[in-house]
Amino acid sequence: MNRKLIFLDIDGTLIAFKAQPSALVAAAVRGARAEGHGVFLCTGRNMPIISRELLDLGFDGVIASAGSHIEVGGQVLLDCQLPEELVQECLDVFHRNGVYCRIETREGVYTDPQMEELVRSAIPAPGNFELVRMQREMTSALGMRPYGEYPRQGAYKLCFTSVKPGAVERAQEVLGDRFDFVVHPFGKLGSFRNGEIIRKDADKGSGVELVCRHLGVDLSDTVAFGDSMNDYAMLRRAGTSVAMGNACQELKEICDVVCEDVKHDGVYHELVRMGLCKPVQKAVRTGA
Repeated sequence: MNRKLIFLDIDGTLIAFKAQPSALVAAAVRGARAEGHGVFLCTGRNMPIISRELLDLGFDGVIASAGSHIEVGGQVLLDCQLPEELVQECLDVFHRNGVYCRIETREGVYTDPQMEELVRSAIPAPGNFELVRMQREMTSALGMRPYGEYPRQGAYKLCFTSVKPGAVERAQEVLGDRFDFVVHPFGKLGSFRNGEIIRKDADKGSGVELVCRHLGVDLSDTVAFGDSMNDYAMLRRAGTSVAMGNACQELKEICDVVCEDVKHDGVYHELVRMGLCKPVQKAVRTGA
Protein backbone atom coordinates (compact mmCIF):
# COMPACT_ATOMS: atom_id res chain seq x y z
CA MET A 1 0.00 0.00 0.00
CA ASN A 2 1.22 3.50 -0.82
CA ARG A 3 2.03 5.74 2.11
CA LYS A 4 -1.08 7.71 3.02
CA LEU A 5 -1.42 11.13 4.59
CA ILE A 6 -4.29 11.20 7.08
CA PHE A 7 -5.87 14.55 8.03
CA LEU A 8 -7.99 14.72 11.18
CA ASP A 9 -10.25 17.49 12.39
CA ILE A 10 -10.29 17.82 16.19
CA ASP A 11 -13.69 18.81 17.60
CA GLY A 12 -16.42 16.35 16.71
CA THR A 13 -13.86 14.08 14.99
CA LEU A 14 -10.96 13.26 17.30
CA ILE A 15 -12.74 14.34 20.47
CA ALA A 16 -16.32 14.78 21.63
CA PHE A 17 -17.21 16.62 24.82
CA LYS A 18 -14.10 15.56 26.69
CA ALA A 19 -10.75 17.23 26.37
CA GLN A 20 -8.78 14.21 25.14
CA PRO A 21 -9.20 11.46 22.52
CA SER A 22 -10.29 8.01 23.67
CA ALA A 23 -7.72 5.24 24.17
CA LEU A 24 -8.79 3.68 20.86
CA VAL A 25 -8.43 6.87 18.84
CA ALA A 26 -5.06 7.65 20.46
CA ALA A 27 -3.90 4.12 19.58
CA ALA A 28 -5.12 4.58 16.00
CA VAL A 29 -3.04 7.76 15.56
CA ARG A 30 0.07 6.05 16.87
CA GLY A 31 -0.70 2.85 14.98
CA ALA A 32 -1.11 4.57 11.62
CA ARG A 33 2.22 6.33 12.06
CA ALA A 34 3.85 3.02 13.06
CA GLU A 35 2.61 1.61 9.74
CA GLY A 36 4.47 4.40 7.94
CA HIS A 37 1.55 6.74 7.23
CA GLY A 38 1.59 10.47 7.97
CA VAL A 39 -1.01 11.77 10.44
CA PHE A 40 -1.88 15.47 10.64
CA LEU A 41 -4.23 17.61 12.65
CA CYS A 42 -6.38 19.79 10.41
CA THR A 43 -8.34 22.13 12.63
CA GLY A 44 -10.02 25.48 12.90
CA ARG A 45 -8.28 26.02 16.23
CA ASN A 46 -5.27 28.30 16.36
CA MET A 47 -2.07 26.91 17.83
CA PRO A 48 -2.42 28.39 21.37
CA ILE A 49 -5.69 26.51 21.94
CA ILE A 50 -4.49 23.10 20.77
CA SER A 51 -3.68 21.40 24.05
CA ARG A 52 -0.21 20.05 24.73
CA GLU A 53 -1.75 16.70 25.68
CA LEU A 54 -3.29 16.41 22.24
CA LEU A 55 -0.10 17.37 20.42
CA ASP A 56 1.82 14.86 22.53
CA LEU A 57 -0.09 12.03 20.87
CA GLY A 58 2.40 12.51 18.07
CA PHE A 59 1.53 14.05 14.73
CA ASP A 60 3.57 14.67 11.61
CA GLY A 61 2.22 18.18 11.34
CA VAL A 62 -0.64 20.59 11.97
CA ILE A 63 -2.91 22.60 9.71
CA ALA A 64 -4.28 25.18 12.15
CA SER A 65 -6.53 28.24 11.98
CA ALA A 66 -8.58 26.58 9.21
CA GLY A 67 -5.57 26.58 6.85
CA SER A 68 -3.83 29.86 7.70
CA HIS A 69 -1.01 28.28 9.73
CA ILE A 70 0.73 25.07 8.64
CA GLU A 71 3.60 23.17 10.27
CA VAL A 72 5.18 19.91 9.08
CA GLY A 73 7.87 18.20 11.11
CA GLY A 74 8.41 21.37 13.13
CA GLN A 75 8.90 23.50 10.00
CA VAL A 76 6.44 26.33 9.39
CA LEU A 77 5.22 26.12 5.78
CA LEU A 78 2.65 28.90 6.00
CA ASP A 79 1.78 31.62 8.49
CA CYS A 80 -0.77 33.87 6.86
CA GLN A 81 -2.59 36.35 9.09
CA LEU A 82 -5.24 38.77 7.94
CA PRO A 83 -3.86 42.33 7.85
CA GLU A 84 -5.14 44.47 10.69
CA GLU A 85 -6.94 46.82 8.29
CA LEU A 86 -9.06 43.91 7.07
CA VAL A 87 -9.64 42.65 10.61
CA GLN A 88 -10.98 46.07 11.59
CA GLU A 89 -13.20 46.18 8.49
CA CYS A 90 -14.67 42.80 9.43
CA LEU A 91 -15.22 43.84 13.04
CA ASP A 92 -16.91 47.05 11.91
CA VAL A 93 -19.27 45.16 9.58
CA PHE A 94 -20.10 42.58 12.25
CA HIS A 95 -20.66 45.06 15.06
CA ARG A 96 -22.82 47.36 12.94
CA ASN A 97 -25.07 44.39 12.24
CA GLY A 98 -25.30 43.08 15.80
CA VAL A 99 -22.80 40.24 15.40
CA TYR A 100 -20.24 39.61 18.16
CA CYS A 101 -16.79 38.17 17.58
CA ARG A 102 -13.75 36.39 18.85
CA ILE A 103 -10.42 37.16 17.22
CA GLU A 104 -7.90 34.33 16.89
CA THR A 105 -4.22 35.30 16.64
CA ARG A 106 -0.82 33.68 17.20
CA GLU A 107 -0.86 35.05 20.77
CA GLY A 108 -4.28 33.73 21.73
CA VAL A 109 -8.02 34.37 21.45
CA TYR A 110 -9.71 37.69 22.20
CA THR A 111 -13.46 37.65 22.83
CA ASP A 112 -16.17 40.32 22.70
CA PRO A 113 -17.80 40.49 26.17
CA GLN A 114 -21.21 40.21 24.48
CA MET A 115 -20.11 37.07 22.65
CA GLU A 116 -18.78 35.54 25.85
CA GLU A 117 -22.13 36.14 27.55
CA LEU A 118 -24.06 34.58 24.64
CA VAL A 119 -21.80 31.54 24.41
CA ARG A 120 -21.79 30.88 28.15
CA SER A 121 -25.60 30.91 28.30
CA ALA A 122 -26.15 28.90 25.11
CA ILE A 123 -27.62 25.38 25.05
CA PRO A 124 -25.88 23.59 22.17
CA ALA A 125 -27.98 21.89 19.55
CA PRO A 126 -27.06 18.22 18.95
CA GLY A 127 -23.87 18.02 16.94
CA ASN A 128 -22.85 21.66 17.41
CA PHE A 129 -19.35 20.72 18.59
CA GLU A 130 -17.94 24.13 17.65
CA LEU A 131 -20.16 25.79 20.24
CA VAL A 132 -19.28 23.12 22.81
CA ARG A 133 -15.59 23.77 22.10
CA MET A 134 -15.98 27.51 22.66
CA GLN A 135 -17.82 26.93 25.94
CA ARG A 136 -15.10 24.59 27.15
CA GLU A 137 -12.34 27.02 26.16
CA MET A 138 -13.96 29.81 28.16
CA THR A 139 -13.54 27.77 31.34
CA SER A 140 -9.96 26.75 30.53
CA ALA A 141 -6.60 28.49 30.41
CA LEU A 142 -6.05 27.87 26.69
CA GLY A 143 -4.99 31.32 25.57
CA MET A 144 -8.33 33.08 26.16
CA ARG A 145 -7.98 36.83 26.71
CA PRO A 146 -10.27 39.86 27.15
CA TYR A 147 -11.25 41.63 23.94
CA GLY A 148 -9.68 44.89 25.15
CA GLU A 149 -6.22 43.28 25.14
CA TYR A 150 -6.27 42.49 21.41
CA PRO A 151 -2.92 43.90 20.16
CA ARG A 152 -4.19 44.88 16.69
CA GLN A 153 -1.40 43.16 14.79
CA GLY A 154 -3.49 40.97 12.49
CA ALA A 155 -5.40 37.74 13.04
CA TYR A 156 -5.84 34.33 11.50
CA LYS A 157 -9.58 34.05 11.80
CA LEU A 158 -12.76 35.53 13.30
CA CYS A 159 -15.57 33.51 14.86
CA PHE A 160 -18.98 35.03 15.45
CA THR A 161 -22.30 34.74 17.28
CA SER A 162 -25.56 36.60 16.90
CA VAL A 163 -29.17 36.39 18.02
CA LYS A 164 -30.30 39.16 15.70
CA PRO A 165 -32.38 37.84 12.77
CA GLY A 166 -30.70 38.43 9.42
CA ALA A 167 -27.53 39.88 10.97
CA VAL A 168 -25.16 37.21 9.69
CA GLU A 169 -26.69 37.37 6.21
CA ARG A 170 -26.22 41.15 6.06
CA ALA A 171 -22.58 40.80 7.07
CA GLN A 172 -22.12 38.14 4.42
CA GLU A 173 -23.41 40.48 1.73
CA VAL A 174 -20.47 42.78 2.47
CA LEU A 175 -17.71 40.26 3.21
CA GLY A 176 -18.78 37.22 1.22
CA ASP A 177 -16.56 38.02 -1.77
CA ARG A 178 -13.46 37.50 0.40
CA PHE A 179 -14.58 34.97 3.01
CA ASP A 180 -16.54 31.76 3.19
CA PHE A 181 -19.11 31.97 5.99
CA VAL A 182 -19.38 28.72 7.95
CA VAL A 183 -22.52 28.86 10.06
CA HIS A 184 -23.43 26.30 12.74
CA PRO A 185 -27.18 26.61 13.42
CA PHE A 186 -28.34 26.72 17.02
CA GLY A 187 -31.59 24.79 16.95
CA LYS A 188 -33.27 25.68 20.23
CA LEU A 189 -33.12 29.45 19.91
CA GLY A 190 -33.93 29.73 16.21
CA SER A 191 -32.21 32.98 15.35
CA PHE A 192 -29.01 32.23 17.31
CA ARG A 193 -26.05 31.63 14.99
CA ASN A 194 -22.46 30.71 15.73
CA GLY A 195 -19.83 30.25 13.08
CA GLU A 196 -16.64 31.56 11.54
CA ILE A 197 -15.32 33.28 8.46
CA ILE A 198 -12.56 31.53 6.51
CA ARG A 199 -10.52 33.34 3.90
CA LYS A 200 -11.10 32.03 0.38
CA ASP A 201 -7.38 31.84 -0.41
CA ALA A 202 -6.33 29.81 2.66
CA ASP A 203 -8.65 27.06 3.89
CA LYS A 204 -8.25 23.48 5.10
CA GLY A 205 -8.35 22.19 1.53
CA SER A 206 -5.53 24.41 0.31
CA GLY A 207 -3.63 23.40 3.45
CA VAL A 208 -3.90 19.73 2.51
CA GLU A 209 -2.62 20.54 -0.98
CA LEU A 210 0.37 22.45 0.40
CA VAL A 211 1.34 19.59 2.71
CA CYS A 212 1.12 17.14 -0.19
CA ARG A 213 3.33 19.31 -2.41
CA HIS A 214 5.86 19.70 0.37
CA LEU A 215 6.08 15.95 0.98
CA GLY A 216 5.74 14.90 -2.65
CA VAL A 217 2.56 12.92 -2.05
CA ASP A 218 -0.31 12.79 -4.53
CA LEU A 219 -3.70 14.01 -3.34
CA SER A 220 -5.13 10.60 -4.26
CA ASP A 221 -3.10 9.19 -1.35
CA THR A 222 -4.81 11.36 1.27
CA VAL A 223 -7.58 10.47 3.70
CA ALA A 224 -9.51 13.17 5.57
CA PHE A 225 -11.98 12.92 8.47
CA GLY A 226 -14.39 15.71 9.44
CA ASP A 227 -17.79 16.52 10.89
CA SER A 228 -18.78 20.12 10.15
CA MET A 229 -18.91 22.58 7.28
CA ASN A 230 -15.53 24.07 8.11
CA ASP A 231 -14.18 20.68 6.93
CA TYR A 232 -15.89 20.95 3.53
CA ALA A 233 -12.87 22.18 1.54
CA MET A 234 -10.60 19.56 3.10
CA LEU A 235 -13.00 16.73 2.37
CA ARG A 236 -13.57 17.85 -1.23
CA ARG A 237 -9.80 17.83 -1.90
CA ALA A 238 -8.90 14.55 -0.20
CA GLY A 239 -8.44 11.33 -2.13
CA THR A 240 -10.77 9.58 0.34
CA SER A 241 -13.20 11.65 2.38
CA VAL A 242 -14.75 10.34 5.61
CA ALA A 243 -17.69 11.98 7.37
CA MET A 244 -18.17 11.18 11.02
CA GLY A 245 -21.47 9.59 12.00
CA ASN A 246 -22.26 12.82 13.87
CA ALA A 247 -21.45 14.99 10.82
CA CYS A 248 -23.96 17.37 9.32
CA GLN A 249 -25.96 15.92 6.45
CA GLU A 250 -24.37 18.24 3.90
CA LEU A 251 -20.99 16.61 4.56
CA LYS A 252 -22.31 13.06 4.55
CA GLU A 253 -23.71 13.64 1.08
CA ILE A 254 -20.35 14.62 -0.44
CA CYS A 255 -18.10 12.12 1.35
CA ASP A 256 -16.95 8.70 0.15
CA VAL A 257 -17.49 7.06 3.54
CA VAL A 258 -19.57 7.66 6.67
CA CYS A 259 -18.02 6.06 9.76
CA GLU A 260 -19.15 5.68 13.35
CA ASP A 261 -19.71 8.85 15.36
CA VAL A 262 -17.04 10.47 17.49
CA LYS A 263 -18.43 8.98 20.72
CA HIS A 264 -18.02 5.50 19.24
CA ASP A 265 -14.43 5.95 18.00
CA GLY A 266 -15.22 6.41 14.33
CA VAL A 267 -11.66 7.42 13.43
CA TYR A 268 -10.24 4.22 14.92
CA HIS A 269 -12.77 1.87 13.31
CA GLU A 270 -12.41 3.43 9.84
CA LEU A 271 -8.61 3.42 9.91
CA VAL A 272 -8.71 -0.26 10.85
CA ARG A 273 -11.17 -1.04 8.03
CA MET A 274 -8.93 0.79 5.57
CA GLY A 275 -5.95 -1.22 6.73
CA LEU A 276 -4.09 1.92 7.86
CA CYS A 277 -3.63 0.73 11.44
CA LYS A 278 -3.87 -2.61 13.20
CA PRO A 279 -6.68 -3.50 15.64
CA VAL A 280 -5.59 -2.94 19.20
CA GLN A 281 -5.67 -5.37 22.11
CA LYS A 282 -8.47 -5.44 24.66
CA ALA A 283 -6.31 -3.81 27.33
CA VAL A 284 -5.91 -0.73 25.14
CA ARG A 285 -9.60 -0.70 24.28
CA THR A 286 -10.53 -0.39 27.94
CA GLY A 287 -7.70 2.00 28.72
CA ALA A 288 -6.14 -0.56 31.08
